[in-house]
This record gives sequence, structure tokens and C-alpha cells, in this order.
Amino acid sequence: MKFLTLLAAFLVVSSQLTYAQDNTEPPHGMGELEAYSVFTDAYRSDDFELAANFGEWMIHAKPEEIEGHAGFELSQQFERMVHIYAGLAEQESDPSAISAHLDSALEVYDEAFKTFTGDENHFDWYIHKGRFYQEYQDLFDNGFESVFENYEKAYELDPRKYTDLNDGYYAQILLMNYVSNSENDKALAMIDEIEDYAPPELQNEIDDARNELFDSPEERVEFLESRLADVDGEEEEEILSEIVQLYKELGDTERSRQWAHELYEKNPNYENTRSIADIYLSDGQYADAIDYLSDALDQSPSEVEQKQAALDLADAHQQLDNLQDARSYARQAIDIDAESGEAYLRMASIYAAAVSECTSGRDVERDDRTVYWLVMDYLEQAKEVDSSVASTADERMASYEPVLPTSEDVFFRDWEDGEEIRIDGTHEECYSWIDEPTTVRN
Repeated sequence: MKFLTLLAAFLVVSSQLTYAQDNTEPPHGMGELEAYSVFTDAYRSDDFELAANFGEWMIHAKPEEIEGHAGFELSQQFERMVHIYAGLAEQESDPSAISAHLDSALEVYDEAFKTFTGDENHFDWYIHKGRFYQEYQDLFDNGFESVFENYEKAYELDPRKYTDLNDGYYAQILLMNYVSNSENDKALAMIDEIEDYAPPELQNEIDDARNELFDSPEERVEFLESRLADVDGEEEEEILSEIVQLYKELGDTERSRQWAHELYEKNPNYENTRSIADIYLSDGQYADAIDYLSDALDQSPSEVEQKQAALDLADAHQQLDNLQDARSYARQAIDIDAESGEAYLRMASIYAAAVSECTSGRDVERDDRTVYWLVMDYLEQAKEVDSSVASTADERMASYEPVLPTSEDVFFRDWEDGEEIRIDGTHEECYSWIDEPTTVRN
């Protein structure tokens, strides 16, 4: 074999001249077995130039067998010649030389399609050619597009075989290419064709692809609803949760609440309970929200969620004029987080609402105004513990300044500046439930 290799190397230049005259015969008058041996040895040694000179005759002569070599397979030699020309291209720096070698590789494919006929053979060669473009796409001007062009042709010949190939790998990259190029009709047609027999990993890609094809929440929610019959467990919950959010985006509160209830029935955990509560809150249905907020408060996984549930309960009860209950939850929020400015703002709001409630149908009087000192106390505490609410607290303090007790009110009651007084039912029974001290301001 070493002798044959040396001989072949010696004859490389002359072989190029001789071979051009008759490339259906082995070069230099060699027998087929000798020429094939030189070719094989050169190929295995990555001597691509030598291998090309001693292999090209097989592409044109297309011998079905080589006498003396029982394992000869013509299609394998075609594949080797493609690899040889690609290897030669990689060794070049001159663009024109690179292009020439690549053209030679493509000519091998042209001959392969003519030689190995029938859909089954063509399927295999389209896959092979697609892989070739995929591996060497940087050497082609249109390498990326050619990858998918050949894979698409293989898919069209046998969708089932193509889908099963490499556990769905080739189907996956073709489908993702359709999606990325916004070829929606092709993508959806492919999904309809293959999803009944797609391998599990490919099925996940199909779901992702389908999701990306939808341009609007309406299309997406329709797709998700269609999937519910085929899923269960955690996947079903994830889909239901997304449906709830999509209907929120669409402003369809009724359907959002309907699906949120279905999700809650399947798993009444904190997230799902909180989801229903938020829907009721956003729709102003505070009485319904309170039941779910109470459950969410009990289930809260951290103090952050606990505090928020307590604050939302305080707000909901205040909206329903349940001021004592509202204060109870605002105080609970403070107990959870003593530095929550929102909780102190809520306390101030509740006591301001108490004045409105107690003076409904009559004028605000001197003793009513004293409650606003207590409101100011909580606004000041809000600023003190949480600088993020300082601006809000200042705005509210400014709005309450005009309704604070006047100097005349202080004089009339014989109060001293800085004196502590209690807001209770002494002067107005309506305020008995407050029962908190405040400081006279003059």
C-alpha cells in the first residue's frame, strides 16, 4: 500500500492531464482495485488532493462492484468524494479555489441524484446534502438557506420518516426555520402533519412553535384552550394560569374569573387564590375579594405576601365602609412590617374616612377636626419609616392642613400645644372605636 501511495504521488501531475481525457477509467491505466486502494489510503490519510485524483473516476464510471473487494459500495464513495472536496476547500485561502472545490462537491451530489434514483434514495441524499450545507454553510454565500431547502425536500418526500429521523432533530430545525421566517402557513401545515406521531421532545417544540405563530392574545388563548383536553397536572395548571392572564389583557373579566375559578378548584394554593382575589379587586367586587384575600393571607409563603394581603384586605374593607375591620388589617400589616409606609398611609386614610362617615349629613365640627391630628400622626410616621412614600405623605398632609383644628378651637377647648388627648367617644360616639391618643397642635 505504501508503494501504491508513493507511486500515486509521483503521478499526480500527469494523472490530472491523463484523467481529463477519459475519466471513466482508473488513472494511469491502473486496475480498478489498485486505483481504489490508492484512493482509500489517501482518503483515510486526509490527503485530499491525491484522493480526489484517484477517486473521481468512480463518480463517472459508477462501478457497481470492484473485483477483489467484496465490501465495495458505490454510494459510500460518493459521500467520501463530497468530504474530500470540502476538505480541499477548507485548506484554501483563495476564494476562487474554495468556490471551485465546493462546486465539485455539489457536482457529486448532482451525479448522486442521477445515479441513485427513487424517493427513498433521494430522501437520503437530500438529508446528506442538507447536512453538508449545514456543516460548511460559512463557505457558501447561500449556505444557510440551502440547508433548509434540502431538508424541506426530504420532508416532502416522506414526512413520517423525516420526523422520526434523529428523534425529531431534523423536523425540529425545519419547523423552527419556518417560524423564524414567519412562514406561518408552512409551519402550521407541518404541525398538522406530524404532531400525531412526533417524538416527545419534538412535541415540546411543536407547542413552542405554535405559541410563537400567534400574533394576538385572541389567537393564543384559543390555542391554549384547545390544548386543555390533552394535558393534566402541572402542565394543565400552567396553561390555565396563562389563559387567566390573557383574558385579563383582553379586558374580559368574566372569562378571566371563570378560568381562575377552574384553576382554583384544581389547586387552591396561594397563587391561584390570590389570582381570583386580584380579579375581584380589579373589578371592584370587594366583598367577593375579601373571602379569597383572607385565604391568601393564611397561605402567604412569606411576610412580603402576607403584608400585601393584609393591606389589600384593609383597602377592601374600607371600600365597603367596614372601617374597624379595615384598621384591624392595616395594623396587622404594620405588625408584619413596622417599616411599611403603605400601612401607615392606610391607617391615615381609614381615620380620615371615619370623619367623613361620622359627619355624613352634617357640618364638620370642632371635635371632628381633632381626628385629623391623628391622621397627621400616621402620615408623619409613614414618612419616618419609609422614605419612598414621603412625597405621597406630604401631599396628603397638605390637603388636610385646612381642616385641622384652628387656634380658636384649641383655645375654646382649653388645650395646650403638645398636650395628649384621646380620640374616643367622649364628644362623638361615632369615634368610640378609634380610642387612640394624639397630640394637640397649635
